[in-house]
Amino acid sequence: MKTDREVQELFRAYAKTGKKGRAAMRGNMSRNTGARYLKAGKLPSEVKTKRPWRTHADAFAGVWEEVKELLTWAPELEAKTIFEYVREEHGLGFSDGQLRTFQRGVRAWRALEGPNKEVFFAQEHRPGEALQWDFWDGGELGVTIAGEPFEHLLFHLVLPYSNWEHASVCRSESMLAIRLGFNRALRKLQHVPRFAQSDSSSAATHRLGAEEALRTGKGRWFNKEYQDLIEHYGITPRTIKLGESQQNGDVEALHNAMKGRLRQYLLLRGSRDFESAEAYQAWVDAVLEKANAYRAPRVAEELKHMRPLKATLVPEYREQAVPVGYGSTINVQRNVYSVWSRLIGEEVRVRLFEERIEVYFRGALQLTAPRCRGQRQVCIDYRHIIHALVRKPGAFERYRYREEMFPTTVFRRTYDMLSERRDTYHAAKEYLLILKLAAETMESEVGTALDLLLEAGTPFTVDDVRKLVGTTPTEIPVLAPLVVRLEEYDALLPAAQEVAA
Repeated sequence: MKTDREVQELFRAYAKTGKKGRAAMRGNMSRNTGARYLKAGKLPSEVKTKRPWRTHADAFAGVWEEVKELLTWAPELEAKTIFEYVREEHGLGFSDGQLRTFQRGVRAWRALEGPNKEVFFAQEHRPGEALQWDFWDGGELGVTIAGEPFEHLLFHLVLPYSNWEHASVCRSESMLAIRLGFNRALRKLQHVPRFAQSDSSSAATHRLGAEEALRTGKGRWFNKEYQDLIEHYGITPRTIKLGESQQNGDVEALHNAMKGRLRQYLLLRGSRDFESAEAYQAWVDAVLEKANAYRAPRVAEELKHMRPLKATLVPEYREQAVPVGYGSTINVQRNVYSVWSRLIGEEVRVRLFEERIEVYFRGALQLTAPRCRGQRQVCIDYRHIIHALVRKPGAFERYRYREEMFPTTVFRRTYDMLSERRDTYHAAKEYLLILKLAAETMESEVGTALDLLLEAGTPFTVDDVRKLVGTTPTEIPVLAPLVVRLEEYDALLPAAQEVAA
């Protein structure tokens, strides 16, 4: 079948030359085909008709009535499932190549005789009415932190009318991540909408009991902590129906757009590695600020319909009182952390953030540590307990958290070498003295010294390591307090006035 353009070229060439053969060549067709179109005097689109007959017998005629019964009984059945069923049930020799024909037949039946389909009604968003939020897996981006894979989520918040969006890097779908995400977004907006809409996230909702579900007509409802957070900002929480993700469609659609944007900017950056999680968050913020700049007119319109943020931002942490055990450890949400041994027997207050914990005693910050992920995890800093272990080297061999006493691989190799050449007690004593040296000086310098001594292959002691490292302990310099003298600023005023004049 030739196209209209080719036949039009045929007609023009024939009108000029009067020769069918030459005109057919210009129309990219044979002489006989050209003669046929010249005789008809019509374009292909004008003569094309759909044939009312089949070119071959319907292979599924014998089973089609049964197929229609199955579709009527269970409209959700897929064509491929029915195809495999009738082929096996009747022992018919249908080939896999006939599946596409069968699927077309089922699709045609559904369009002509099938049940009505669900209709999705396009909605017009009202400026400033609601925000939507959701989490998505940032691990798809392949980002690394200091060379290590960075498994994380992104808390994504959008304003559907203007498509303004904000994303916060987090490590889990938790209430602390929601707090962090709302705080960072509202700090930028300085305005709040009427509603906050989400799916049935387990971080924000819980499953209702049978009686409560029957009374309310809902399967899930908001957790008190989430409800308190949203209402603190004067926003009304609302959720979509279970299984109806399209009701949160704006944030879902912007997920894909944001993923694509971040991937493109990672390519422009030339590297997916960041020095820290904070640097990665700053980069995400910068990319989204560029996207939001194009939406500025609609964002400005939306802010006019939103209320100014008057409530103070809620703390981004939970606080709890925890006793310090005799092992110089605390237990926070079923995870073990070490603290300074001087706190043994005291009660400390722990602030649990999304990424870290902070330990306070009588209002003074004692330490900050990375937050353990999951439960039954251990975060032990050898500096907190090394002085005690040096006095009791016999306890090292069966110490429950002994593996935490090897900060890097080279320290583990050192202990293994000492264990091969000495008895357990003296190997532990020598190793703990080396570890104490690392706590008093710099771990990296001690590690370098151990690398050199292990490479030499000769026995060594803590004194050999000390000679390479140096014996001067690292001290924090004491700085004099800054004293501001306002009269010094007065002396600058005359000069500034002369420059302004």
